[in-house]
Amino acid sequence: MDLRGASADSLRELTTELGSALRAGSHAEQVAGELFTVARLLRDEPSLRRVATDASLPAEPKQGLVTQVLEGKVDPTTLDLVRKAASLRWTSSRDLPDALERLGELALVTSVGNDADRLADEVFALSRTVTANPELRDALSNPARSRADKEQLLDRLLGGKVLPATLALAKQALAGTYRTVTSALENYRRVAAEARNEYVATVRAVTPLSDGDRDRLVKALSEQYGREIHVNEVIDPTVLGGVRVEIGDDVIDGTVSSRLDDARRKLVG
Repeated sequence: MDLRGASADSLRELTTELGSALRAGSHAEQVAGELFTVARLLRDEPSLRRVATDASLPAEPKQGLVTQVLEGKVDPTTLDLVRKAASLRWTSSRDLPDALERLGELALVTSVGNDADRLADEVFALSRTVTANPELRDALSNPARSRADKEQLLDRLLGGKVLPATLALAKQALAGTYRTVTSALENYRRVAAEARNEYVATVRAVTPLSDGDRDRLVKALSEQYGREIHVNEVIDPTVLGGVRVEIGDDVIDGTVSSRLDDARRKLVG
């Protein structure tokens, strides 16, 4: 989800309003679910979406339409956010439901309070599970299966084992907004970290890091990037030794396998 221009400005304004309106707990979780539902409605109803984003119309009639459709059906916080969104400018009409979906993701992160790191870890673990199990990945992406059927599968897999917000995000990953379920989960992991002003680092090593090594790595990365770092570890026998750190598009490769590859290239050269 990459919003640009006026849409990016509008999302920032809505994010600030969301932060002021929400509190941790069930209220935030309810608002998140409603924002996901409204985003789906706007995608399914192009005429409604076009009117709500028509820059040639004054804000009042657009907000009136939103109120007519949603009043009494959603939490007042949700209604206020969607009304506000209808008053803002959007580069593309499709950016409005995308922005509301992002607000829903942020609301779910808010709902867990101090468990945001646990949420990020659970989403990462689920992503690894889906990646490592082709049958599960195919079941979640199979267009012949209904969304309700896929959600029941997630209920059986995750119910009672993860935070409710983690399960909610797993189900939202089925919406198809992102290219794949794993792409959606990776995005949610970044959203959870960014909501806490953190960066996400994926660390690949042949064995789990000791507490001391992990602390030193986090400290060094935090100093380098000027922000707290949330680390997820991946045990990868192919690295042989050392670690490979991935932060966004940045890769810091200190693995033995990387050094061996460098040596091979020099010998061939």
